[in-house]
Amino acid sequence: MFDWEDLRHFSTFCATGSLSAAARVLSVDHATVARRIASLEASLNLKLVDRRARAYVLTEDGERVGELAGQMAASSFALEHFASAGQQTVEGEVILSAPPALLGSIIARRLGDLYKHYPQLRLRLVGSKSRASLARREADISIVLSRPTEPTLVVSLLGHLDYRLYASADYQASGSARRYIGYDASQAHSPQQQWLNRQAGEQPFALLSNDLRIQAQACAGSIGIACLPAFMAHEHGLTVAGQPEQTISIEIWLAVHEDVRATPRIKAVTDFLHQQIKPLLRL
Repeated sequence: MFDWEDLRHFSTFCATGSLSAAARVLSVDHATVARRIASLEASLNLKLVDRRARAYVLTEDGERVGELAGQMAASSFALEHFASAGQQTVEGEVILSAPPALLGSIIARRLGDLYKHYPQLRLRLVGSKSRASLARREADISIVLSRPTEPTLVVSLLGHLDYRLYASADYQASGSARRYIGYDASQAHSPQQQWLNRQAGEQPFALLSNDLRIQAQACAGSIGIACLPAFMAHEHGLTVAGQPEQTISIEIWLAVHEDVRATPRIKAVTDFLHQQIKPLLRL
């Protein structure tokens, strides 16, 4: 008989595509994931992965076992969801995934009200630029910048974030040639970066980062012009560097799995987000 934990680690590896990604989801090191996969292979007497220099690649047997493991994981989560839905008190952990800038600048600082009403609640805030899987319970609630399409999710529009060109007063007063701050290659296809590229034209980029907070801090340091949401620009004392009509609007969506949306602790957090966060976003 195989170890269920071995199967869980292998299923996460199949879902994420790499040892390091699976390790991050499971909060272990990649050597543990590799050891669990080897243990599962020994238990099943099957070769599940080809071990190559830079990656593990699923074998044909590995792909089939991965499909079955995924079905078993889905059933396990469905059972957890069913049990949670029967609870009447607001207590326990809720995992909220959202872009780091939203978590840090808008959500985290407004949580005091939530905890006053629900002191037994525990929140785990996960700053993520990619969409966390609600089906695999990488998160219970997800806030994302494009509408999710998975049929098992219940989604609602929280509002819009308007992005504009901002710079420090010192930079604008210096008369320096225009230069820009933007995302690196990992976010090169984001709507914000594509829009910024059009605004910059042939002008150079002085700094690239995958973290919007670093971009804002660099902008405050008078390095150049950045494309930022208003709340972040105001935090750093920045002023509009372009025309007021130079704006890109990004949709902010909230998603929760249909099986858990009525669970008291999940509903308490989603209600809070709609009541406290939604008014801060332009509708």
